Amino acid sequence: MKILVINPGGGSTKIGIWENQNKILEQTINHSPKELAKFSSILEQYKFRRDMILHRLANYDFKITKFSAIATRGGPLKPLRSGTYQITKKVIDDIKNGYVQTQHPSLLGPLIAKEIGDSLKVPAFFVDPESVDEFEDIARISGLPEIKRRALAHAASIKIVVRKGAKQLKKPINKCNFLVVHLGTGISIAALKNGRMIDSTNANEDGPFAPQRSGSLPLPPLVEMCFSRIDPSRVERPDSGGRYTKNQIIDKIQRKGGLVAYLGTDNLKEIEKRIKRGDKKAQLIYEAMIYQIAKEIGAYAVVLKGKIDAIIMTGGMTLSNKLVNKLKNYIKFLCPKIFVFPGEVEMEALALGAQRVLRGEEKEKIYA
Repeated sequence: MKILVINPGGGSTKIGIWENQNKILEQTINHSPKELAKFSSILEQYKFRRDMILHRLANYDFKITKFSAIATRGGPLKPLRSGTYQITKKVIDDIKNGYVQTQHPSLLGPLIAKEIGDSLKVPAFFVDPESVDEFEDIARISGLPEIKRRALAHAASIKIVVRKGAKQLKKPINKCNFLVVHLGTGISIAALKNGRMIDSTNANEDGPFAPQRSGSLPLPPLVEMCFSRIDPSRVERPDSGGRYTKNQIIDKIQRKGGLVAYLGTDNLKEIEKRIKRGDKKAQLIYEAMIYQIAKEIGAYAVVLKGKIDAIIMTGGMTLSNKLVNKLKNYIKFLCPKIFVFPGEVEMEALALGAQRVLRGEEKEKIYA
């Protein structure tokens, strides 16, 4: 049973091949800002990324006809239950017509997976998309009736480490309460009660700042920034009323905030090297990010009323022992059990989700 895994991200597309439980290939295809700048929208990158995937597979001499299924991220689709979904025409239509919660490169995954799957006459799936919604109603309230808190998190990563954590505890998932911390380019912190993700941060909208995301911001200064003018006597840009367009503000919040905004890079290794060389600013911003992550973990401990079986950390930043140890020093009083599953686990989550359906261990869900 060979599964081709496709995981499009902001500046790269990851591909992997899994044979049963074993990873036999994982590659990252990097896309430079110059390459992506040629496209006016994310969906326009579709053929470019598809061709790069097929070219890379050909270079590794894998016979594409040998795959049993294609698995990918779903992206920020409509709110959905957790699980493995068949990629249907309805999924493709909703992505192409913009019936999604926000635009993100992960939406390219179903488009590419469906095309490759159809050409091979094998099923294509997306697994635990970012829009998995298990929120309790109380978690949806924001503070303004016009704005509702949305369930958008790194669900694939969160759900697989919950499985791993429950296995370590030798307890059924539906009997476990976890705080899960995904530390990647974006950060998700989630409270899982009896295995259900009842509340979480939204990496694009709130929570701690991250390598590329601004996290929660003081609101009046943000409003001032949105309407700030180069020349107070006139409107500089009619589409915004000021210095920044709507897209520029979104870009600052979602792709050019956090570490990138303060230090000019999202490379954690480089920042830790700067700190070692005595860079005081780098140290302050690095410590501030860890501080904000810890504060948010404390907030989500309250969601579970302190009844926590384990705190689980995963994501690319957990490869840094320095960061993990500093974070543990803040939060270890909340729960004595802290599990760390270092690095990215999304590729594994996607492959195993497809395999569970193919083996009949889990019924595939249909997107409606």
